[in-house]
Amino acid sequence: MNKNYLVSLLAVIGLFVIAWVGSAIGLKWLFGIVIPYLALIVFVVGICRKIMGWARSAVPFRIPTTCGQQKTMPWIKQATIDNPSTKAGVFARMALEVLTFRSLFRNTRMKMREGKLSYNLEIFLWVGALAFHYAFLTTLVRHLRFFTEPIPSWVTLIEKVDSFFRVEIMYDQIHFGLPGIYVSGLVLLAAVTYLFLRRLFVRPVRYISLASDYFPLFLIMGIALSGIFMRYFTKVDITSIKELTMGLVTFHWSIPEGIGNLFFVHLFFVSVLLAYFPFSKLMHMGGIFLSPTRNLTTNTREVRHVNPWNYPVKVHTYEAYEDEFREKMIEAGLPVEKMPEPKTEEPKEEKE
Repeated sequence: MNKNYLVSLLAVIGLFVIAWVGSAIGLKWLFGIVIPYLALIVFVVGICRKIMGWARSAVPFRIPTTCGQQKTMPWIKQATIDNPSTKAGVFARMALEVLTFRSLFRNTRMKMREGKLSYNLEIFLWVGALAFHYAFLTTLVRHLRFFTEPIPSWVTLIEKVDSFFRVEIMYDQIHFGLPGIYVSGLVLLAAVTYLFLRRLFVRPVRYISLASDYFPLFLIMGIALSGIFMRYFTKVDITSIKELTMGLVTFHWSIPEGIGNLFFVHLFFVSVLLAYFPFSKLMHMGGIFLSPTRNLTTNTREVRHVNPWNYPVKVHTYEAYEDEFREKMIEAGLPVEKMPEPKTEEPKEEKE
């Protein structure tokens, strides 16, 4: 059984203990100011280096992954999205890939049933991945209210839609309102738990899973759980947190009183995830836009793809090779494309 998840779980537990103990002994300035800045610098620099490295990489061949008919004869129907030959088709394909995970939706899993090989759609993987990414995005957008003043109207709108389930109680003509339940937070926790359980209980996936695959899952679980606990189970001074976050944005640093240790654990988990992001598989977020299997047109029957990074070298074509060695090739019995012209004998002059 793959035990790599235990290594990642212990690492995340260790991070929790470090942040909790550190903030408890008076190092809140370290976990609230220094580490977030360092994590942001590593995140930005790491992503820029990765993107620049991919952008400099040579694309020697036009290698888009295709799942349909390429553009060919006029009477043969082309798959304009699965095998695009125009930039508009590539844009549509990329949009469907980024927004709906189209290729993951058509992912299949092989199974042996009654001695026969069958293919089944991985529909639950697609639903889990889609729910995870959109819940994560919604959570990130909601948290912009801590870093902006005034709060943009579209952030407020998303927050209201996300927390539509709100309980209000009326007692003696007085309204009591419970905190709105953010659906994105619960969906995020459920989705990341499903992705973890899939890696743990699906044998082929467990076999190829490394500790680096489990670590971000546990880290995101820690972020979601600490956020849920702060909102629904423990008292958190939102005003003080807003003062701290606005100080980070405006470079007027301060650690207000009244912020519990759990918040610094939450912030430390987010900082570790930011710093870890550029060096992990999570970079597929940026890599998908630079993948030649997705961002190239399939027009190899119309246009010859020449690698722009090719080093200029002197080319010895086959025609020149045959011109140079034609007679020897004929003597050796090798076929040639162009036979030499027959020699004509010159007439002999008669002697007077």
